[in-house]
Amino acid sequence: MCGIVGYVGTDHSVEVLLGGLRRLEYRGYDSAGVAVIGIDGALRTRKHAGKLQILVDDLDETAMPNGSTGIGHTRWATHGGPTDENAHPHLGDGGKLALIHNGIIENFAELKAELLADHPETVFTSETDSEVAAHLVGYAFRETHDVTEALRSVVAKLHGAFTLLAMHQDQPGTVVGARRNSPLVIGLGDGENFLGSDVAAFVEHTRRAMAIGQDQLVTITADSITVTDFDGNPVDSEEFEITWDAAAAEKGGWSSFMAKEISEEPEAIANTLLGRSVDGEVRLPELEDDDERLAGIERIVILGCGTASYSGMLGKYAIEKWARIPVEVELSHEFRYRDPVLDAKTLVISISQSGETMDTLMAVQYAKKAGAHTISVCNTQGATIARESDAVIYTHAGPEVAVASTKAFVAQVAALYLFGLHLARVRGTLDPAESAGLLEELKAVPEQLATVLEQHDRIRELAHWMADSRAVLFLGRHVGFPVALEGALKLKELAYIHAEGFAAAELKHGPIALIEPGQPVFVIVPSPRGKGSLHPKVVSNIQEIKARGARVLVIAEAGDAAVLPYADEVFTIPLASTMFEPMLAVAPLQIFAMELAAAKGLDVDQPRNLAKSVTVE
Repeated sequence: MCGIVGYVGTDHSVEVLLGGLRRLEYRGYDSAGVAVIGIDGALRTRKHAGKLQILVDDLDETAMPNGSTGIGHTRWATHGGPTDENAHPHLGDGGKLALIHNGIIENFAELKAELLADHPETVFTSETDSEVAAHLVGYAFRETHDVTEALRSVVAKLHGAFTLLAMHQDQPGTVVGARRNSPLVIGLGDGENFLGSDVAAFVEHTRRAMAIGQDQLVTITADSITVTDFDGNPVDSEEFEITWDAAAAEKGGWSSFMAKEISEEPEAIANTLLGRSVDGEVRLPELEDDDERLAGIERIVILGCGTASYSGMLGKYAIEKWARIPVEVELSHEFRYRDPVLDAKTLVISISQSGETMDTLMAVQYAKKAGAHTISVCNTQGATIARESDAVIYTHAGPEVAVASTKAFVAQVAALYLFGLHLARVRGTLDPAESAGLLEELKAVPEQLATVLEQHDRIRELAHWMADSRAVLFLGRHVGFPVALEGALKLKELAYIHAEGFAAAELKHGPIALIEPGQPVFVIVPSPRGKGSLHPKVVSNIQEIKARGARVLVIAEAGDAAVLPYADEVFTIPLASTMFEPMLAVAPLQIFAMELAAAKGLDVDQPRNLAKSVTVE
């Protein structure tokens, strides 16, 4: 949940830390703080509740002495409210050791009681579990006189999920990190090295990175990096190159990161498709070694949370239709607690933009232990879920900073469709000509989506008119149903109003009781073309709610005249086959939620109580 950055290098650590925290603020923004060992050898901290800018303004007014060693943190509150006292860094060893923490230490109360029994003089100044770790490492340093060994002795006692960074005034030039079920990556510089909860922390300074594995510890100095497991055994870490630069994580003149990221959706889809087809056939190089095993798979389970689960639902429709194999979609956080039936002929596909979603990571680990084959769909290089899966399909959407996911969603759908076509080829369930035609349609989506985004101004006008709405409903059928769910989720996340998505045919089984005069209802209308189209049935749903006074807002295919007599507003999408409509239809709903929130004066990039990457269970 939290953003962390560590630095050892030249005497400008404050600037490096603040720059990293700016790019990580989407991970946590309840409070922020930095600790630096200054050029005078003293450790100093500065931290404040609220947005990062409050800390920046304070440092502008009263500069903190710079130095070559520092750690920084943006917090998303778990233990204790967002106060100055609960902000990180926390101190140990009489204020000479600083520590920052991402995650939850589940046995902190027990450890705190033991610590106070052994050291009754210890004074706690916060409500956090993190401060317990700071004091423990501080006391361990008094015995070891080495931050690495002190942290190693403490992590062996901790239960739960954590990334910890620590440094000590008596050991300048060294920052030590440890991780369990929580992200940590290394940035490799020239005469300087970095640590971060993701590569955005240091991409301004280097595009060379290494990931830290589960239950591993890293020590960085300006000129060296040492990675070991928690027992002290050396570990080899694989270097990778960051494929985007710092400019990609900036707004670039847009009103918000979310507005920028919606505008990048066509490019995100195109980049996800790039290099993954040959002569009209989908080719996923990352899965070619898996083809023999994929051919023997009898069942697929797709895992995700929130938006990722809705992309998974769309993946289910495509994979079942094209590859003719049963697919289930499960919420990651529910999956392993119901004792699911898994075996070697089960494929588990996990979806996570960050690749660090704790619920999904735990579900993947559970599936692997049960003998299932695992593939992840991920947008972040070096992420934990990607590394712990048997294979990974990267989406190449570029960094997504806004908390509410937009371009990652459409890129995930594109990746799942590619997988569906790949699996259909492996299993021989699609005629090659039909497969080639579907691939060409998929490749046409980015250009089609660009035309949908041209309706932004009209959608903004509608959103401003509806800024006082108290509830909005969303209806869809078949592939329109996950789109309805995603539209409702975006409105809840951003505008803080009641929103619900329903399967349109379910309306008459209860939800139609919600319809009253003036009730806004978005309806995702399927194409009227094609055999077995659900178009007439959805138009009947529209007639039913219109007769009861609903304000009907329709997303329909261009030229669909049948909806015009019953719709108060119509936003059109280009002609596309059923399976490809969702990537076009979702964009107006994303824009609507963003613009309605903006009309209410809300922060669309950092909605309340939410963080971009949910790294606690």
